[in-house]
Amino acid sequence: MLPFITDPLFYAVAVPAVLLTGLAKSGFAAGFGVLATPLMALTLPAPQAAAILLPLLLAMDLTGLQQMWHDRDRAMVKRLVLWGVLGVVLGTLLFGVLSPKAVAGWLGAMTLAFLAQRLLFKPAPGSAAPSRSWESVSATLSGFTSFVAHAGSPPIMAYLLPLKLPARTLTATLAVYFAGVNAVKVVPYAALGLLDTRNLATSLLLLPIAPLGVWAGVWLVRRVDGTWFYRLMYAGMFLAGSKLLWDGLSPI
Repeated sequence: MLPFITDPLFYAVAVPAVLLTGLAKSGFAAGFGVLATPLMALTLPAPQAAAILLPLLLAMDLTGLQQMWHDRDRAMVKRLVLWGVLGVVLGTLLFGVLSPKAVAGWLGAMTLAFLAQRLLFKPAPGSAAPSRSWESVSATLSGFTSFVAHAGSPPIMAYLLPLKLPARTLTATLAVYFAGVNAVKVVPYAALGLLDTRNLATSLLLLPIAPLGVWAGVWLVRRVDGTWFYRLMYAGMFLAGSKLLWDGLSPI
């Protein structure tokens, strides 16, 4: 028996999922990355799909840090990572208690509600930026949903998008934040037995694909107009929220 997954159908969905995740990691298609675990879960259990993705996320984080480290908002990253780690701790404690299906439905509804509020009831010019309390809640939820299904983008984007940061600052801040959160997830994933030999060997096979999406996304971020950049962010969140809500409400 080979030490890695051999099912061709798995790789038919895993390769696009990894590329999509890379684009999301660059910040160019943030929101779309939450589709990776559900895509891979079409062919194997969701916890196993998440375990295979984690080493790939770490490899993408290294690529993203190399490309974007100097453009981050240093003070904001420190605060976000601390709250994100709290969310990872909560996810570890509640592992096996809350079903991924329930988490997906709740997260999808929250994402779509945020979009409706932002797009249908636009804040007046000069209105106050999101508060620090909203920052802590969003980052904690992001850490929690990132632990459960690598779906941490919608909660943190709900806080960051209204700030209207420059595109490069936004993508760099996201990249460093998720690098910290993903690094912390290694210990509980290993303790829960998710990082076994078969999953790690499968991750190793997919590893050469991991940086490609990140490089493509970084290239696009530096060349796409800011208005279109934010439109893509909102489109990604809509698609992600719809998919998560569908997964949560689906009877199967």
